[in-house]
Amino acid sequence: MTCRSTTGVSAPGRRVAGVGVLHASPSTAPDQPSDLEAVLADVTDRSRHLADEGEVEEQPEELPSAESARFALALAELDGTEHVTGDADVGFAIQSVVKVFTLTAALQLVGEELFDRVGREPSGDPFNSLIQLEHEKGHPRNPFINAGALLVCDVLMDAADDAFAAVAGLLGDLVGEEATVNDTALDAERESASVNRAMGHLMQSFGNIHHPVDEVVEVYLRLCSVTVTTRTLARAARFLANDGVDPRTGAPVLSEPLARRVNALMLTCGTYDAAGQFAYDLGFPCKSGVAGAVMGDVPGRFGVCAWSPPLDEKGNSRAGRAALHLLSERLGLSLL
Repeated sequence: MTCRSTTGVSAPGRRVAGVGVLHASPSTAPDQPSDLEAVLADVTDRSRHLADEGEVEEQPEELPSAESARFALALAELDGTEHVTGDADVGFAIQSVVKVFTLTAALQLVGEELFDRVGREPSGDPFNSLIQLEHEKGHPRNPFINAGALLVCDVLMDAADDAFAAVAGLLGDLVGEEATVNDTALDAERESASVNRAMGHLMQSFGNIHHPVDEVVEVYLRLCSVTVTTRTLARAARFLANDGVDPRTGAPVLSEPLARRVNALMLTCGTYDAAGQFAYDLGFPCKSGVAGAVMGDVPGRFGVCAWSPPLDEKGNSRAGRAALHLLSERLGLSLL
């Protein structure tokens, strides 16, 4: 397996010690940074066979994520060094991973007032459940289930001149290139958005959606259809590993307390109703999406992303989850 690394110019942002203690697995000490290329190659070799197993979410032909054998792993250090294996530069629809950036954009604009309208608790139910939403009177459990993401889009429509541009611009700034929508992916999203619309109408019936439901859903679907790669998602996650500061530019994205809160929500709510198992196996914040990406960050260290389209029964990438588990064990990344 070929493992490639590239080094960027150090940005004016700072490296930080990180939150908590990074523990090695009980049986192995953390590998030294000089061993990182070998570690990523070995993790890839041991994980990518799972890319042939599981269900693949249907994707447009223009986005090769529909090919089940695809696999990639990327790690972006705070100093700009990037390490990648596999199909790290193949594009796919960002899907639910975009919820990290919708949440970030909303926190930039309205701060923690956002949580007057959306909760911060794990759902324990599928990401598109209507039952819990009805029981809790249109108040979504957290920003990372679909109802919560729709609510955040509604907040952005109140707070920003252009809700889509607020999120796409943020993502583009973090990655260093323009965020673009794949129109074929967007058309497919529109055709399968009935449940999202139902959730929007249910929340509106309780007074928790302020804009026309179809407009809110359209913003969300466009954001889910932005094309990304494994490499760019690892790069985009770095601000969360750097106390809210974008290490590429040195610009603050979120205050340090708000960056910690986003990380906390990713750890407890970011991987559908498998978040507890992810915390147990990986021990660092992650957000997954049905295109097969699992994006995470290790505070003080780096952003990371694994991508493989076949999903397990919870809607998370089988090979991606296995790869990040192995990476955490090999490098001693658990914060818990």
